[in-house]
Amino acid sequence: MTTPSPSLSRGTGLRDSLRVLVNRRVWRVTGKVLAWLALVTGLFMAFAWIGSSISRNGDWTEPERGTEIMIETNGVHTAIVMPLVSPQKDWRADFPATDLPAANRPYTHVSVSWGEREVFLDTPTWADLSLPTAINAATGGDGLLHVAHYVRPAPSETARILRLRPAEYARLVRRIESQVVPSGTRTVHAGYDDWDVFYDAPGTYHLGNTCNQWTSDTLAAAGIKTGWWTPFAGGVMKWVPMR
Repeated sequence: MTTPSPSLSRGTGLRDSLRVLVNRRVWRVTGKVLAWLALVTGLFMAFAWIGSSISRNGDWTEPERGTEIMIETNGVHTAIVMPLVSPQKDWRADFPATDLPAANRPYTHVSVSWGEREVFLDTPTWADLSLPTAINAATGGDGLLHVAHYVRPAPSETARILRLRPAEYARLVRRIESQVVPSGTRTVHAGYDDWDVFYDAPGTYHLGNTCNQWTSDTLAAAGIKTGWWTPFAGGVMKWVPMR
């Protein structure tokens, strides 16, 4: 039987020691990265809760009569539902039903929201959301309007009514109109169903300016009581009372 030379044994031992040292350093660095990620996430969640709890237009009260809108949510995203036609605004010119596959239904309301282009277009379900798309949205992505057309939508826990005074609804309309690109210069993108569609829109999406921030900023511009910083849907919906 051949006995390993002392130099070979020393070389093997050195490689094993280096491998152990490298593995320890990798685990140490990985642990630090995960700890920092957990800290940043926790701070973001805490600031989001605090920011959404600070009110804008704190003295606003809902009138007994007025134009009824809805704030709707799927738990992640929020949108503003408005009458398709009212004394203050006819949305049919801005969001024509002819842009929809199902153009001939008797639509009564329009739901408008804003979000990040790639998230809207490439993720019909949240299971389709990829890491690169999420990172791009968080760090700065192009805006897009999502417009859905409804026939007599019923109020529910996830679609809550708000009544606005005529002047408040007029301000809400003007704010949303400022986000509408004229029909001759915008691209129409297919929606998820035959009653919704996407349009080009101004604005840059990032963690400080999310889809839900757009909803609360729009409500605040109309003079309605809402949260100051609302990156999550819950930060918007907690200001809209259940009926």
